[in-house]
Amino acid sequence: MKKALSIFILLIGILHAQDIKLWANALKNLTPQERNVIVNKGTQQAFTGKYTEHTENGVYTCKVCNTPLYSSNDKFSAHCGWPSFDDAIKGAIKEKADADGHRVEILCAKCNAHLGHIFKGEGYTAKNTRHCVNSISLNFDKKEKKVTNKKSLKKAYFAGGCFWGVEYHLEAIKGVKDAISGFMGGTQKNPAYYDVIRKNTGHLETVEVIYDASQVSYETLAKAFFEIHDPTQTNGQGPDIGSQYLSAIFVNGAKEKKTVEKLIHLLEKKGLKVATKILEKSEFYSAEDYHQDHYKKKGSKPYCHAYIKRF
Repeated sequence: MKKALSIFILLIGILHAQDIKLWANALKNLTPQERNVIVNKGTQQAFTGKYTEHTENGVYTCKVCNTPLYSSNDKFSAHCGWPSFDDAIKGAIKEKADADGHRVEILCAKCNAHLGHIFKGEGYTAKNTRHCVNSISLNFDKKEKKVTNKKSLKKAYFAGGCFWGVEYHLEAIKGVKDAISGFMGGTQKNPAYYDVIRKNTGHLETVEVIYDASQVSYETLAKAFFEIHDPTQTNGQGPDIGSQYLSAIFVNGAKEKKTVEKLIHLLEKKGLKVATKILEKSEFYSAEDYHQDHYKKKGSKPYCHAYIKRF
């Protein structure tokens, strides 16, 4: 028994030594910039990394030991200047109190390569977690992207105050292909932004969500909508007051209406007095180009929309 245990320990030692040697070779081949981040725990300059706005399907691996760390399915756009993930591959990441005494460092669990930092409670996604990773610490293994079946593409319409914030949060949901800021529910054809806010056209600032129903359900989108704005506010949203900022969901048929009614009932059982109106879908008009992807262009977060778990 002792002999077998000794052999086992020896084998583990040999394998570990081989790993160390492999990593040593990889470390030797790092550029000075890569070494500064991966070894010396530096930070890559914001908006300079190759994976910051990267959207291909695949797996992000450790630059040193090539261990799979993150799936593209967990990547989202936080507009912070570095790749962001709301989850990691199980067991691939370890957390450690940062030397600055405030942040939490994330490292490759296998080789201890510095990756970046983890932040919680920011409200970017339902998981409420952001792995802020340096592109320079990663490699990427591309997987063949599945072609979206056009028959599975559907549209949903949500009005919850300023369309910039609604668009920002809904566009980050996996399975959403696009979110477009615009107007719905009024009387004037082809309204411009200043028509809506000055002429009382009856339109609400609305976001058209184009989503793949094979990847995300209408109910998931509706739940997210109720969690990214205050559905109890009756006169607008946050500091944006006015009829164009009212909370509403424009439904397309009885099935969507039933889904929304069910969610409202659940919220009311929790004690919320829901002001969100259920309205029939009408013609949608896209807003001007300068309104699209506002916060992405600005590089900031919405000032009157934030994720609050309600379900």
